Amino acid sequence: MIDKARLEQKCSMWNIALTGTQLDQLDAFARILVDYNQKVNLTAITDPEGIEDKHFLDSLLFASQPEVAGKMVDVGAGAGFPGIVTKIYKPELELTLMEPTGKRVEFLKYACAQLGLTGVEFAKERAEEAARKVWREQFDLASARAVAALPMLAEYCLPLVKVGGSFLAMKGASGEEELAAARGAIKKLGGEYKETRTLHLPGAIPALSSSAKDFANSDSLPQKRRKDRKKSAEITQN
Repeated sequence: MIDKARLEQKCSMWNIALTGTQLDQLDAFARILVDYNQKVNLTAITDPEGIEDKHFLDSLLFASQPEVAGKMVDVGAGAGFPGIVTKIYKPELELTLMEPTGKRVEFLKYACAQLGLTGVEFAKERAEEAARKVWREQFDLASARAVAALPMLAEYCLPLVKVGGSFLAMKGASGEEELAAARGAIKKLGGEYKETRTLHLPGAIPALSSSAKDFANSDSLPQKRRKDRKKSAEITQN
């Protein structure tokens, strides 16, 4: 499916080394994604090089960041980017894939099973409700990719992060503008903005915005769906 040699060469430009097993897993994941996409809308990107650049390389650049360790939650996991790719690259990671759409959760379970990935938890949950349930301040790292604007992402993700943990947001060209709007929310939620890392990829210039959590703030939670706050959590593992 993908050109493994081409992906390996692109990754080498960022000092990202992939084993033969990891390349095989990524190739298998691409095939699973394209096949499953015929019955469930997961992605508009289905050509091999598009998957390599816009899904895999993008996610691997995230996975290679020093904060990516320990226990991680991928908020709005969708088709598994960056979560599943990060797990392939760092198999020791404890990963929770949080996704509200049942059909996509079923895909995530299927893909992880087919790829032989263990130590993955699947949470069918809306991000704005998760912090009111068992996931509050449970993670060393929260991440999100193409879920919402940064001010809202901060409200969703920072309550899930332990004190001393990190929140990494993957944003595009609007990242700096969104960051300016998000600074107040980040501070209110116990976070401190650290830095933005600009990553030059084929056809795009994504950025990673890094915030660290300095203290817990139980009063600052997402405002939406308060009426649903007592619903039980739905968690499965493989």
